Amino acid sequence: MKTSKILLLLGIAALMAAFFALDLPHYLTLENLKARQTGIANYGQVHPLLAAATYATLYIAVTGLSLPGATILTLAGGAVFGLLWGTLIVSFASSIGATLAFLAARFLLRDWVKSHFGPRLQVIDEGVRRDGAFYLFTLRLVPLFPFFMINLAMGLTPIKTRTFYWVSQVGMLAGTLVYVNAGTQLAKIDSLSAILSPALLGSFALLGVFPLGAKKMLEVIQKRKVYPRWTKPARFDNNLIVIGAGAGGLVSAYIAAAVKAKVTLIEKHKMGGDCLNTGCVPSKALIRSAKLLSHIKRASEFGIAKAEVEFDFAVVMERVQQVINTVAHHDSVERYTKLGVEVIEGSAKIVSPWAVEVTTTDGVKTITSLAIVIAAGARPFVPPIPGLADIDYLTSDTVWQLRKKPKCLLVLGGGPIGCELAQTFNRLGCQVTQVEMAPRLMAREDVDVSESVQTRFRQEGVDVRLNHTAKHFVIDNGEHILLAEHAGQTVRIAFDKVLVALGRAANVQGYGVEELGIALSPRKTLDTNPFQQTNYLNIYAVGDVAGPYQFTHTAAHQAWYAAVNALFAPFKKFRTDYSVIPWSTFTDPEVARVGLNELEAQAQNVAYEVSTYGIADLDRAIADGEAHGSVKVLTVPGKDKILGVTIVGAHAGDLLAEFVLAMKHGIGLNKILGTIHIYPTLAEANKYAAGVWKRNHAPQRVLAWLGRYHTWRRNA
Repeated sequence: MKTSKILLLLGIAALMAAFFALDLPHYLTLENLKARQTGIANYGQVHPLLAAATYATLYIAVTGLSLPGATILTLAGGAVFGLLWGTLIVSFASSIGATLAFLAARFLLRDWVKSHFGPRLQVIDEGVRRDGAFYLFTLRLVPLFPFFMINLAMGLTPIKTRTFYWVSQVGMLAGTLVYVNAGTQLAKIDSLSAILSPALLGSFALLGVFPLGAKKMLEVIQKRKVYPRWTKPARFDNNLIVIGAGAGGLVSAYIAAAVKAKVTLIEKHKMGGDCLNTGCVPSKALIRSAKLLSHIKRASEFGIAKAEVEFDFAVVMERVQQVINTVAHHDSVERYTKLGVEVIEGSAKIVSPWAVEVTTTDGVKTITSLAIVIAAGARPFVPPIPGLADIDYLTSDTVWQLRKKPKCLLVLGGGPIGCELAQTFNRLGCQVTQVEMAPRLMAREDVDVSESVQTRFRQEGVDVRLNHTAKHFVIDNGEHILLAEHAGQTVRIAFDKVLVALGRAANVQGYGVEELGIALSPRKTLDTNPFQQTNYLNIYAVGDVAGPYQFTHTAAHQAWYAAVNALFAPFKKFRTDYSVIPWSTFTDPEVARVGLNELEAQAQNVAYEVSTYGIADLDRAIADGEAHGSVKVLTVPGKDKILGVTIVGAHAGDLLAEFVLAMKHGIGLNKILGTIHIYPTLAEANKYAAGVWKRNHAPQRVLAWLGRYHTWRRNA
């Protein structure tokens, strides 16, 4: 524990000890207050400012330390200062004291609570970020809830201090008035329970419910504001219309058809979306061909004296297309039609909250639906770098059209897409230069992970240029040149082709979003609530167009929630669960992750322990010639609860699945260690990582006693 926290704890403990040692609780009783009322009132009249300052200080101290006696002090405020000044002083003193208690709880306990119960608190924290002021206001209006408990509990949430203060100031005003007014009639009060009659308590309870009810009404009013200019159909053609046949759209349509809803799926380009046609499937097919070439180059490592290979780049690229064609059956019009989905190949435009206009080769028609799911995907982001538009640049959408191998390929970007394709084209015989403005590749991963990838890239011949910022593209005597800034100098980088791999931007234009006024998020995606709804409650968004993740599996995950919510709201709705999201970058070495890594844990101030197992020691990895990488597990300090896992090495994405399951269902490292893993497999690395944690937490004192026991047995 930090010295500052220890000192604060000691200070609070000392003040509390003094409070009870001096028997101050004896003075903060109704009987004592009534007995001393005249003397206290006379002192207040003679020394009004000193009395007010002393009273306010005492009130702040009692509430700030969460000590008993605030109720009596509030009565005293009415008795001494009257209704107006008593209410004013108590209102500010109680709010200041409550804020001090709030800050103390946050400083002393928030990190500990977050490190031990972080995943469980995610939903609560999100709710407080969104509606914390309403929750707090409600609690302040109902005196049934002990205020000191509210102060401490709210300190463990992410609510802002200024919000806590002003909401407390306003929310406690009603209760303050009641007690201060009672204090002005102190002689008539026989017990504290006499202050709050059942009727008054009921009124407070109704008052407490009011802000939540008002909030719900306000939400309904705000949502309904978008509907009045549209005429709702009396009957609907569909239960659901889905725009876009990528991963999110296909799953939404599948779910709807499975529960016998009438669903229409509209796709303007190709079934399967980006993942099938320009993303996951083609990239992994090309990576596989390039990996085979890399293994042939390493033939001597496997005891093969000489191995040579000839290949035609165009044929390799044709194989990629063949793989797409083979997989395409899974996402085909025929398959989904058989499942009960009406599939229309055409351009969709949302013309009202319940109607979509579809343009096909046969003409234009309008379809109505109770609900709409937008799964419009994303496109490669192309930055406005001067001169780029004058060059025939490639993106992750167009690179698959290549049939002639570039001699010198420039890859802009050091993220997952840029890294996967830079290494792949290098293995296919291109001279690859990778330009990244950050100080390392894959900047979202831990430093050691980035270094593993960078080291392999450079070993294989990729010219990795870090801290290089692309400034200008020029054509000089027929040669393509990138002018980049590095360390204050301009660097010239020549190339034949440039691949722009700087991320993807959501498709939010061209199908009615602007005309309807569907709200966008700060990330320029469609803004959705936890139920995947847009500001039109019957219009949902999933996948890349909605974010926050741009993975095929998260699009499918969101699609289940969107489809179910669209079909069964308002009777039942489900919040999308983002608690366990895995992903993988298919470089060599492969990088896979779920949960927190060290960078994120440090940024979020989450306490953690690290257990790392080096795959270089794994028998199967040695036999396969893949003895590199690691399994790194972050756990709650002193416990086997998993906070996050990063795996670097061969088949990392496959190995991660065990940890994804463990995190989803609360399985700790002890149970993974106690599970049989087949020998020899790469999956044993997971068990050995759990073993590292176990060794680090071995009970040394018990083991020492066991050593003595066994010595005694040998000599007995």
